[in-house]
Amino acid sequence: MALGVHLLACLLGMGSWVAINGMWVELPLMIPEVPEGWHLPSYLTVLIQFANIGPLFVTLMHRFQPGRLNETAVIYTIVSIGVLACLLLAFFWRETTLVIGAPHSTALLVLIFFLSVVDCTSSVTFLPYMMQLKAHYLTTYFIGEGLSGLIPGFVALGQGVGVLHCVNGSLPESLFLDTNITISSHLHAEYQPARFPVQIFFLFLCGMMTMCLLAFALLNHLACVRRERNNVRGQPGVQEAGGEADLSKKTTESRPMINHTASEKRQIQSSFGSKMYSWPQIISIFLLLAWANALTNGVLPAVQSYSCLPYGNSAYHLSATLAALANPLACCITLVLPNRSLMTLGILTTIGTGIGSYILAMAVLSPCPLLLHTNIGVILIVFCWVLFVGLLSYVKVMIGLILRDEGHSALVWCGATVQLGSMLGALTMFPLVSIYNFFQAGDPCNTSC
Repeated sequence: MALGVHLLACLLGMGSWVAINGMWVELPLMIPEVPEGWHLPSYLTVLIQFANIGPLFVTLMHRFQPGRLNETAVIYTIVSIGVLACLLLAFFWRETTLVIGAPHSTALLVLIFFLSVVDCTSSVTFLPYMMQLKAHYLTTYFIGEGLSGLIPGFVALGQGVGVLHCVNGSLPESLFLDTNITISSHLHAEYQPARFPVQIFFLFLCGMMTMCLLAFALLNHLACVRRERNNVRGQPGVQEAGGEADLSKKTTESRPMINHTASEKRQIQSSFGSKMYSWPQIISIFLLLAWANALTNGVLPAVQSYSCLPYGNSAYHLSATLAALANPLACCITLVLPNRSLMTLGILTTIGTGIGSYILAMAVLSPCPLLLHTNIGVILIVFCWVLFVGLLSYVKVMIGLILRDEGHSALVWCGATVQLGSMLGALTMFPLVSIYNFFQAGDPCNTSC
């Protein structure tokens, strides 16, 4: 039965970001059909940042009104909104209305905003909820969170999103009217039509969110799940002899991360539940978490196409697919090779940052990065993407496990830090990519420099 609980925890994690990740991978098919065109990714980025009002509200409630917010009710609400929004998207995503005299995809943008609120708020509700289960189920949750990007990517790949062929074409005859140059041929990209429409993909996302809702309901009501909760007095399967110790453990885990009584404010040590970390260590933990999420969720995803497409379309798809696979794989590695040393996590973050710097440098050099037209260049950029995502995913999961041991409030702040780091990374890259056009796209069919 524990395997079933792991499956439910995984499905809950998959529902955390599957909707917005699905929106990103489906953009190539949506862009030609909406009036926003290629500005749609920019709209999506801005809407996700506005949606951080959800986690901000939850965090402030935990900070100023501890215990007043019904976490279970909030999760039921946001997941139900996610199911409804995905269902409505399937039927209304192409509907337009006039706004200030110009057509806009009002329904699409409004529903994307609600999905963004759902996914952003999941960071500060799903993680603290996992505090109720035994510690090893948190790793399973992170595996599911990694799959929330991988599974929509595989479905979109089967749909044919972004699959192109380089075909011969001819330059326009008008270019050669006054010369004796023969009309030359060149390669240009032709994208394959999708195997099934966008509507079916949104219904798939609706199904994924429905599975998440059912998984959460089962986690709350199944008897086998109650046996897998943290052992406290009165729960099934707990011997009375150990009740006092277990009750003491729960009291420790439930203690707020920052205690505001006058006597404890004077202490140098933090008020983490375990009392194991000093304030400098707490700050370093959250800085590592914010930095890792800024890189993996904001900075590097914004330039993935610039760093890979100059090496060819296959390099781009390999890096995107294998990097998405590296996330849940890194979560699995934490099960067999856990390491909670802050020194080790700092070293891994530094190595990941160095690899990310190489990827960013190749994006800056686009469309003529290093080792262009070589197999080594293709292998290196794909390997860098996989290693970058794998290392920082490992760091994020281990920090999540560390904070899980420090109590419910620590996991709330963990989710808030994840959102803050992701937001800062995205807002940093948005003007560079979308406003100042700092990066130049490479042509997957014509890579001459």
